[in-house]
Amino acid sequence: MHKIQQAILNLAAKKDLGRMTLREIGEHIGEEHPQKVKHHLGQLKLKGFLSTEGQPVTPSARGLKVNKLGLLSIPILGAANCGDAQLYADESFEGFLQVSPSMVPRQKGLFAIKAVGTSMNRANVGGKTIDEGDFVIVDWTNLKPRNGDYVLSIIGGQANIKKFVRDRENDQIVLLSESSQELPPIYIHPEDISDYTINGKVVEVIKKPSVEKNANIIKK
Repeated sequence: MHKIQQAILNLAAKKDLGRMTLREIGEHIGEEHPQKVKHHLGQLKLKGFLSTEGQPVTPSARGLKVNKLGLLSIPILGAANCGDAQLYADESFEGFLQVSPSMVPRQKGLFAIKAVGTSMNRANVGGKTIDEGDFVIVDWTNLKPRNGDYVLSIIGGQANIKKFVRDRENDQIVLLSESSQELPPIYIHPEDISDYTINGKVVEVIKKPSVEKNANIIKK
């Protein structure tokens, strides 16, 4: 868990966060940027550690829910760019993605992000590419990716999907595009690590339906 999130949880055990401003919370945990506090508060709520009112949630109450049809309801938390970090990572809950349990690897710690852009259209997540409009399933409990994992990361408050490489020889993190286009990597220096956060590992891709195939089905 990110150190700011842990500090917020510790504070929530002592004080009512719902009665505090972002700046007040920041003062208690030693974070001077209210937007960072907002971001990590949102993450804790989306992960199920805090209620919408800012109260701690017991572990037994967390996890994905199975609806009456036997489908998993995976929260959709906005969109992330597959190219440069252009889309803000403010949590914008857009409803639930209804998915058969056999389509995802686990039933806890998952959320969905809609992919924007084509710079990961040659990725290989279980044999699937990541194309614009696809739903990318992220495991927020996996915050320590290995080389070659695909991750949802936040850079300066903005979100993107990339392949993760830790270049120990040059003491840097490299975020790679896998695209039909020639796109440069994103380099993260250790001194700037405070502005870089991994929000989880990409574990599955739910492909958008093919327009052409659907059109043929309708014609038949």
